[in-house]
Amino acid sequence: MSPSTFPPGFLWGTAIGAHQSEGNNTASDWWYRENLPGSLVAERCGDAVDSYHRWPEDLDLAAQAGFTDYRFGIEWSRVEPADGALSHAAVAHYRRIVEGAVARGLRPMVTLHHFTLPLWFAAAGGWLNPDAVERFLGYVDALAPVLEAAGVVRVETINEPNIVAVLPQLASGEADLAQGLPVPDPTLTQIMIAVHRATVDRLRARHPHLEVGWGVSVQDYQAGPGAEAQTEAYCEPRDQVFLRASKGDDFVGVQTYTRGVMGANGALVLDPDAERTQTGWEFYPAALGGAVRRAARIADGVPLIVTENGVATSDDTRRIRYTTQALHSLRAAMDDGADVRGYFHWSLLDNWEWGHWGPTFGLVAVDPTTFVRTPKPSLAWLGALAPAARS
Repeated sequence: MSPSTFPPGFLWGTAIGAHQSEGNNTASDWWYRENLPGSLVAERCGDAVDSYHRWPEDLDLAAQAGFTDYRFGIEWSRVEPADGALSHAAVAHYRRIVEGAVARGLRPMVTLHHFTLPLWFAAAGGWLNPDAVERFLGYVDALAPVLEAAGVVRVETINEPNIVAVLPQLASGEADLAQGLPVPDPTLTQIMIAVHRATVDRLRARHPHLEVGWGVSVQDYQAGPGAEAQTEAYCEPRDQVFLRASKGDDFVGVQTYTRGVMGANGALVLDPDAERTQTGWEFYPAALGGAVRRAARIADGVPLIVTENGVATSDDTRRIRYTTQALHSLRAAMDDGADVRGYFHWSLLDNWEWGHWGPTFGLVAVDPTTFVRTPKPSLAWLGALAPAARS
């Protein structure tokens, strides 16, 4: 792997989520859930890694390592902490992050929704509320000062809508992602598609300079002997319906971590001897290339951006090994015709992983008490591959 592996102009970035990194999103549904007595959420997010205040340092780390792009999220519950009550200070805060990124030579990619909801919205029925689409569009409209800031080109409407559609199952403890993705709720699937399409239309009407898409969780599902039909049936509701819904978008994000092998009985075959990560997923770097090839086939002409890829490990040499092999598989898929425009590594920082502090995906370690950031060797290594990506 060398800086010349990817073409000029290729997006070369890191990704970070709002709730997972900011801390103290007290007006969100996840904050409420985490702090309930007897909560099924094992560990609180709390202060997270204090990125709400330490974002300039985070941007410095990414830029100084050599990255060209930075994907970050906006927290709806900060922008609209009460129904109809907008926080102009929060909007200004996110605009400052955009301006800070641009000042450091980073191209910002803004994610509008990453799992969390304002508590008032969730309490009123959340996405099942009949006016959910219009409520979300009101939030999107409030972000005009951010989206019109110089340097904002790409917006991701929803992070992993297929995971959003299984969150009720995950929140109740009915499902375990280490055993495979449950079937997304059909009603929530259609709502997510409706929200996305309405948001794309609104952004194009009011901010026509933006490139708009969303990021779908697409793992490398492989057919075992005689399981081709079963694999197709498994993939269709879990990610392919969302990839098909990307038709006409400027890009679709592919977010990949592992593979699943389908048996002839229509169930995933779990190898007890496979190397595992801290999340229990199989350590299988080539999953990125496999997922990208399938996404390119299903999305049918929509350009792809890898908006998340990484590995949960405490061994940074293992992280470098995983990422090296993943990038080789990505380059091979591109050589075979996949139109991939960029790569964002998950994540810049070790942060809260939806109920757990144990899994460490970051290129930078963070002390949970002092919030001191300590770059790992992988940060400089991966950033050094970026120079040829500069246009």
